[in-house]
Amino acid sequence: MHSHDFVETYDGLIGFGLDREVDENTVICYLQKFSDDSLMARLIKRLSDDELSEIFHLLSRLLKQHLTEPEYHRHFLKDEPKPHA
Repeated sequence: MHSHDFVETYDGLIGFGLDREVDENTVICYLQKFSDDSLMARLIKRLSDDELSEIFHLLSRLLKQHLTEPEYHRHFLKDEPKPHA
């Protein structure tokens, strides 16, 4: 259900501060590389409680700020929102 195709096919510049498009592509690559299973297996136990909290709260805030509830369910949770009773 999840995919990380962008990082596998992107052959453009990786850097930050040049222009918006390069910045966006760099963030996508960094996040996809960061979430790689083998990297996470090595890194997760080394993160402090504060670092874990910081990552969780940053991502939660961004998701809440920029996605509607249906988008959150469809694109992040990979399910469909429950109809309201």
